[in-house]
Amino acid sequence: MHPNDRSRLAFKLRYAVRHPGRIVPHARRLARDAILRLKTRDHVSYYRAVMKSDAARSDEAAVGGRTHAEWLSVGQLQFDYLISHGLKPGMRMLDIGCGNLRAGRLFIAHLDPGDYYGLDISPDILIAAQRTLTKEGLQEKLPHLTLVNDLKLDFLPSAYFDVVHAHSVFSHSPIEVIEECLAHVGRVMKPDGFFDFTFDRTEGAEHHVLREDFYYRTDTLVALAARYGLAGLFMTDWEDLPHGQSKLRLIKS
Repeated sequence: MHPNDRSRLAFKLRYAVRHPGRIVPHARRLARDAILRLKTRDHVSYYRAVMKSDAARSDEAAVGGRTHAEWLSVGQLQFDYLISHGLKPGMRMLDIGCGNLRAGRLFIAHLDPGDYYGLDISPDILIAAQRTLTKEGLQEKLPHLTLVNDLKLDFLPSAYFDVVHAHSVFSHSPIEVIEECLAHVGRVMKPDGFFDFTFDRTEGAEHHVLREDFYYRTDTLVALAARYGLAGLFMTDWEDLPHGQSKLRLIKS
């Protein structure tokens, strides 16, 4: 096993020694997640319950913003990266796992009215997204914010989106959820469109922590995408940015 496998007892013990103040919060999370797994029937229901619990404490913390400054900076990072890769007004964008519009608020402002489509599994987070939309004064941009139960995307038109984007979605998804998305996302992409997604990368054994954080090898995801006619490109320029995840770009092969 790889020494940085976070599911291993040895890793947990080393981490606890280095960060003793995080032991009690981790124990609380462990107990909460165990209860939620008993109450839910599948991963989407489970993670929806996780988001409801997290959002009850803080909208921003629920999508990975430990501070408001961090929430802003991670959103700006996503926006700047896609702008540098050609996202411009006139394009249509599908944002899978849009959350409370950490980056979405910037994409909405940049794109033409009606050209931003945000999806999320959490009604609590989408309500928070509406608050962000109002706070930012973006109502006239008419973004689409839609609650979903899966990633089949069957309610969306074919060959419609120039850019599909998913930040910190597959890092919280078991492989069957990722495969469901990859099996269908190509249909909604334009022939020259692309799909960018981040993931937690491991060079060792693939694993998860509390079924909230999932770690995959790059070649696993590239091979899975190829099964559905999508070619994967590892985005090396993303690796130099301060974010903690890796990024793949998929195009129609």
